[in-house]
Amino acid sequence: MANRTYEVMYIINPETDADKIEKLNDAVGKLIEKEGGTVVRMDDVGMRNLAYPIQKKHEGHYVLFEIDGTGQEIMELERRMRVNDMIMRYITVRVDEDRKTATKLRTKREARATKRASFRPGPEAAEAQISE
Repeated sequence: MANRTYEVMYIINPETDADKIEKLNDAVGKLIEKEGGTVVRMDDVGMRNLAYPIQKKHEGHYVLFEIDGTGQEIMELERRMRVNDMIMRYITVRVDEDRKTATKLRTKREARATKRASFRPGPEAAEAQISE
């Protein structure tokens, strides 16, 4: 199967100790690598206010993983997150297609800007017309 890029974000209960959070993040990274994926980036965002209360909590500890893999590791990761009491919410988003589309649009935009710039006279040409 082709490798795809995923972003997995989860919110940990704010009452969880810092060492348990670190162990959980290490376990998630090891699970991903054991299942055949690779961790591209791991951001421990920290405590943030929630948009709405979850389990009567108004804050949560956010963690974001960027993962390259086939999808099998994501299925196993989500299965384990579902039963973990420390994790209040999680979301997985496939981002490789969106990034490819954004790259195409950026390339088109830059090509169009370059083309326009070649038709417009530069500031030097405008100054030359003024001095004549």
